[in-house]
Amino acid sequence: MAGRVYPRIKIENARILFRNFEGREDKYNKLGDRNFCVLLDEVQAKELVEDHGLNVKYLKSREEGDPEEAYLKIAVSFKVRPPKLVMITSRGRTDFTEANCQVFDWVDIEKTDLIFTASPWEVGGKSGIKAYAQSVWVTIVEDELDLKYADVKYEEEGE
Repeated sequence: MAGRVYPRIKIENARILFRNFEGREDKYNKLGDRNFCVLLDEVQAKELVEDHGLNVKYLKSREEGDPEEAYLKIAVSFKVRPPKLVMITSRGRTDFTEANCQVFDWVDIEKTDLIFTASPWEVGGKSGIKAYAQSVWVTIVEDELDLKYADVKYEEEGE
């Protein structure tokens, strides 16, 4: 499937949840599967299902009478084409790789902009469309001490 172009979908100011950039095994995840979910409004949810065939799911409402929230699981795969993972702080930007992207699991996020592709899959007679992260830009919330000491050089930078 080399050279095939899949639809690119952009979501700005995204709210992400269920972050597992590390790929740890848990009740809902196989060991090594890196992913996160993005909350969707009703228009986005409908478009992703109707136009791209993606499997949008819904969180159960916390309070009776509240609407269920739509979300989409997005894979973070380094197998074919690694995604661009970038963290923005007051110091600038830092690119992350497969070796260190687990930091995205625990940082406090202010804002996320992302692009993902909708890619078809087929395994064991089953098939569907899966979302794969292509570019994820995360602006983090920095605490007062991060900001206060932002200009202090690291020891290895030397004098």
